[in-house]
Amino acid sequence: MLIDSHAHLEMPPFDRDRDQVVRRAKEAGVEIIVTVGTTVEDCRKALEITRRYPDVYAVIGVHPHEVKDIDGGTYDSLKGMAKQEKVVAYGEIGLDFFRNLSPRATQIRRFGEQLELASELDLPVVIHDREAHRETMDQLKGWKGARRGIIHCFSGDYAMAKQCIGLGFCISIPGTVTFEKNEKLRAIVRDLPLESLLVETDCPYLTPNPFRGKRNEPAYVVHTARKVAEIKGISFEEVAAVTTANAKAIFGIP
Repeated sequence: MLIDSHAHLEMPPFDRDRDQVVRRAKEAGVEIIVTVGTTVEDCRKALEITRRYPDVYAVIGVHPHEVKDIDGGTYDSLKGMAKQEKVVAYGEIGLDFFRNLSPRATQIRRFGEQLELASELDLPVVIHDREAHRETMDQLKGWKGARRGIIHCFSGDYAMAKQCIGLGFCISIPGTVTFEKNEKLRAIVRDLPLESLLVETDCPYLTPNPFRGKRNEPAYVVHTARKVAEIKGISFEEVAAVTTANAKAIFGIP
């Protein structure tokens, strides 16, 4: 059995067939799906989805693209949502200097605030880092909270991965590890301990081969896990068992 540690089932591409998507995941051997809100409204929708599907859990927070819209009521709303029993982490939070949909200074300030809020709520964090490796590491190293969580859709180098693990984070591997030209990520997967890895889809984005070009969905995390097994020269069953145990430990899922 597998866990898709990072999905976006609350997003509109799943509105027309969410029931079938969840069913296909179960049929593919995906035991649990963690759906990740990116705005307050999407977090509310994610929580609604967890109430419909027993094996779906939620992560709440404000994505770096959206932090420009944080207002005086945002954090109080998130604190209220965090009381729901199926909220298992705070995120995805961090920095995105690739698209810069929120000003960089705002991203950095709100990242720090949300790290502190996660500490207050006693939740692990899910970190988004795109083209902001140094600044992300500066924030994480300076954070005084109990560092635990996930570096989602990892895109750094091996040295950064080792630093993140040393700080108490796991590294989550997306479907891009199956892309022909992504030898860099495959080398990192090969050299990191399986006990520090998770697998994810980030669906509806980053669809793995052989479905690249189509909408991603949680069932496809199987292909990412198979590629991890191939890279490390171990069985798919071992990858599934260890990454599932890793995810359950981080999220506190029985």
